[in-house]
Amino acid sequence: MTLAAFEQLVEQSLAGIPATYRSRMRNVLIIVEDQPPQAGLLGLYEGRPLIERSTSDNFTLPDRITIYREPHVRMARNNQHLRRIVAETLWHEIAHYFGLNEKQVLSAERARTRRRYSR
Repeated sequence: MTLAAFEQLVEQSLAGIPATYRSRMRNVLIIVEDQPPQAGLLGLYEGRPLIERSTSDNFTLPDRITIYREPHVRMARNNQHLRRIVAETLWHEIAHYFGLNEKQVLSAERARTRRRYSR
């Protein structure tokens, strides 16, 4: 998959995030890079989580959510699976932006998966 096509897939995944979350995201860059800085990463949140901020904070550089193309493409069984894992990675990194730690994010993902498959 080309970089441009993957970027479009990430944009579509962002559009699928409920508006209640998207509307609260401020000063966040979502970017795509080919390779992660270390093996095993699909995405990375860099910044100061929303729950740690205050109204007295001065101007800050944007937080960054990076989605890594190559590991997603290698992991995907087909285009539908690729869409799903990109969307899941984006949700995961956005959860970090909102202040969830890794344990909380994984717990929320397990609960979401159980609800999806119990329907």
